[in-house]
Amino acid sequence: MRESSKTNQYRSNEFFREYLSGSVLDIGCGPDPVVLHAKPFDLEHGDASKITQYIHGELFDTVYSSHCLEHMENPVASLAEWWSLVRVGGHMVLVVPHEDLYEQGFWPSLYNSDHKATFRIGHAESWSPVSYDLGDLVRSLPGATVVSQEIHDIGFHYEWRPHISNVPRQLGTFRKFLSRFRHSVLKRVKHSFRNAVKVENSLNSCLAAIGIPVDQTHHGALAQIQIVAQKTQ
Repeated sequence: MRESSKTNQYRSNEFFREYLSGSVLDIGCGPDPVVLHAKPFDLEHGDASKITQYIHGELFDTVYSSHCLEHMENPVASLAEWWSLVRVGGHMVLVVPHEDLYEQGFWPSLYNSDHKATFRIGHAESWSPVSYDLGDLVRSLPGATVVSQEIHDIGFHYEWRPHISNVPRQLGTFRKFLSRFRHSVLKRVKHSFRNAVKVENSLNSCLAAIGIPVDQTHHGALAQIQIVAQKTQ
């Protein structure tokens, strides 16, 4: 999934001028750098959680990372590494899945088995055993000032979120099965029905009523948090 390209559709020209016009390090970009002139750092370049072992003596106007931090074994230590590569006066831009919009009450993640952490913003408590408040993490970095923090939910249907939050363990397992079964059914529906979208919408609403989650990011929706921080010293 080209997450940066998907998000870039909704970013203003001012955002690009302010945060992405200078030197940019894009951590975890894969084949989808946030801007063409960004320096990429992905699996083939090394371990992002120990990035300073690979990048020496180079600071950036912006360190950018989209949908990478949730794959780190230790998000706190990884952020500290990334932050050390931001020049004074520069920025860090982070985008991560929102745990309530993406994982939707399920852990381990139904949709990406490599996720090692979940993220929230502005809530003291979480249903997730591996949850971090992204704002708190960033504010704990030395010299960090949060410029903005946003929930990106464009195209997200809140009515499709599961209505049942507390279920027995065995029912939770059944819900995982139904969620995956739903994807298989919808593939066939799209090839068999002219009004496939209406059929899908009705199915999603029915499943939500009995607690079955939907990965809406596959349909172009955003379900994420973005935070921008400036290094002031």
